[in-house]
Amino acid sequence: MLGTPKSRPVYRNLNLFRDLPTYRLPPAGMVSILHRVSGAALFLMMPFLLYLFDRSLVSEISYTRFQNLFGLWYVKLLLSGLIWAYLHHFAAGVRHLLMDMHYGVGKKEGRRSALMVFAISLPLSALVILKIWGVF
Repeated sequence: MLGTPKSRPVYRNLNLFRDLPTYRLPPAGMVSILHRVSGAALFLMMPFLLYLFDRSLVSEISYTRFQNLFGLWYVKLLLSGLIWAYLHHFAAGVRHLLMDMHYGVGKKEGRRSALMVFAISLPLSALVILKIWGVF
């Protein structure tokens, strides 16, 4: 053999509980995984949200019940998670659409756009969530 040996890919046999917390994903990987998780959460909660929307439009009494339901802390907590899921999914979806048009497909640009998804979705989520919790 002449020269330096060629570096080979490393097979990672991850133990979910032992190795996964120490495995570091790049920002683009985190955005991708969170995009899938937020999409699944929105999809699974859609029937419940449509049912609540339907119930809120039936009469004034059902609307009052709807308001009382959303006054509960655990419902606000669930709604806060759904708001984050929607805003993150939307921002990451725009990122994916731009990448489909071949904007930001490089490693450096992908990292920058992934960080932009967090920089957009997290403050917007915080503003809306703080409004729901009555801070504003």
